[in-house]
Amino acid sequence: MALTDEAIDKIKTMIVAGELAPGSRLPKEEILAQKLGLSRSSLREAVRALTAMRILITRQGDGTYVSSLEPHLLLESLSFAADVSQGATALQLLQVRRLLEPQATGMAAALLQPDDLQELRHLLDQCRSAADVEEFVAHDIAFHLRIVEAVGNPVLSMLLRVLSTRTQRVRIIRGSRTRQALDNAHHDHEAILRALHSHDALLAISAATVHITAVEQWLAASLNDDALQAINS
Repeated sequence: MALTDEAIDKIKTMIVAGELAPGSRLPKEEILAQKLGLSRSSLREAVRALTAMRILITRQGDGTYVSSLEPHLLLESLSFAADVSQGATALQLLQVRRLLEPQATGMAAALLQPDDLQELRHLLDQCRSAADVEEFVAHDIAFHLRIVEAVGNPVLSMLLRVLSTRTQRVRIIRGSRTRQALDNAHHDHEAILRALHSHDALLAISAATVHITAVEQWLAASLNDDALQAINS
């Protein structure tokens, strides 16, 4: 095991054991390095890595602290992995999204209020009037995230945001026949919104499943096709 990895593991062990609680300040560098039996350079590398993972946070002029360690915060570091996913990996992310998002949509059907539904209607209108794919995707993400947020679980919201990022969606739409992909998405969105208006959980689950599955099936079919080149570009 590399020295930096060893240092990371030792700091994580202290956090898991409760020696370093969420929000607590790390001991001074020389003290912590001595306690863990590490060189100060290895400790610095570990702190940098754990800061990138949002496990630690550095406050300029004040020291390094353990973050709140809330799951949705830690999941943010996975967004880059989703952004650069290609081929089979992108398909796997879509498969996980299909397992989670329809259920969240069904739960939201009972929770969304008239103001929420009006906001969703406005987001779909913006999708319709989008000038390009990037603008469409921005409103598309906002539409789906707004539904999931109604469930009131920030971990679920962040996880679904990670599973289908803006970059990934733009690549997929551009890799398919763009106009057809957009038309299909508009049709699916309207079906989801109708189900939510009727507060029908099963119908909402079905509509969301159809929507995500269509994208998943297209991507699966494209893995051995020239369209894969468009996704990866």
